[in-house]
Amino acid sequence: MIEFKNVSVNFKLDKKTFDAVNNVSFRINKGEIFGIAGSSGAGKSTLLRTVNLLQQITKGNVFVDGDNITCIKGNQLRILRRNIGMIFQHFNLAGNLTVYQNIAFVLKAAGKTKKETDSRVKELLDLVNLTEKINVYPSKLSGGEKQRVAIARALANDAKILLCDEPTSALDVETTSSILKLLKELNKKFEITIIIITHELDVIKSVCSRCAIMNKGDVVEIGDVYEIFTKPQHDFTRQLISHTFNFNLPDDIIENMQGPIIKLTFQGDNANNPILSYAANTFQIGFNILLGKVEYINDLPLGVIYVHLIGEEEVLKLAIEYLAENTANLEVLYNGI
Repeated sequence: MIEFKNVSVNFKLDKKTFDAVNNVSFRINKGEIFGIAGSSGAGKSTLLRTVNLLQQITKGNVFVDGDNITCIKGNQLRILRRNIGMIFQHFNLAGNLTVYQNIAFVLKAAGKTKKETDSRVKELLDLVNLTEKINVYPSKLSGGEKQRVAIARALANDAKILLCDEPTSALDVETTSSILKLLKELNKKFEITIIIITHELDVIKSVCSRCAIMNKGDVVEIGDVYEIFTKPQHDFTRQLISHTFNFNLPDDIIENMQGPIIKLTFQGDNANNPILSYAANTFQIGFNILLGKVEYINDLPLGVIYVHLIGEEEVLKLAIEYLAENTANLEVLYNGI
């Protein structure tokens, strides 16, 4: 569906060349929700904008539906962009136009009649659950409502591809969840290919099937989201992921503990097994869960918990050996024996 082949984008700053995107090659499949993650300045948005040529490519080629779009111009470029919708972090709605007018503008530009435009705008607003806001100005909308209007506008011309540049960064947690749910519904209903640029890994975990991790213009890792989160191969990826499961235990709690504190990581089938309870019963030890989190990525469980173990030194050692063998990873944070 979308393929990057040795794509580079360079900028000149103070007579020096800056590589925003450096020799990137990978493919995005038709109908999937694909994420591109990384910290600020990684080149994510620059790469995204090469898909609709809002950003010119310095070297390499971008293919959409098998067609090389790298050098197209004029009417070919207009047709390409008509089939590719785009939504942004700050919505980019015209403040002096109503909800209806913001969406109708795109349809009129595509040559639709007044009747066709009216029908399509109402259809789109029903799709994003905003029918009652049709004559409201953006200043009267919440952040989530603004983004829903932006999504409706992006889909106005039956876009086959939706480019999302930090679509939830300006939204609160609850609104973010509703927007991501809407994107998943649109993907399922219309089989639209969605690319999401984000620095928020929770967004990637929530909706994407595959993702790429970018750092300083390079794609350092790409693959299935669950595999990347459970078995990251690159140091930068590991660093990013560590922030999503990095719990801090107060120093005074650790200092007053008698017995070890361990960090357990559960993946796949063992995330649902009572391994900790079994260890407690088998080795006659006590345990106290200090912190923890279990979540599902593409319907597969991933859990991290911090546990204080209580018991005699010898049985604690045996219990820790058992837990290490039956979990994805065990780390002793504080020995305390």
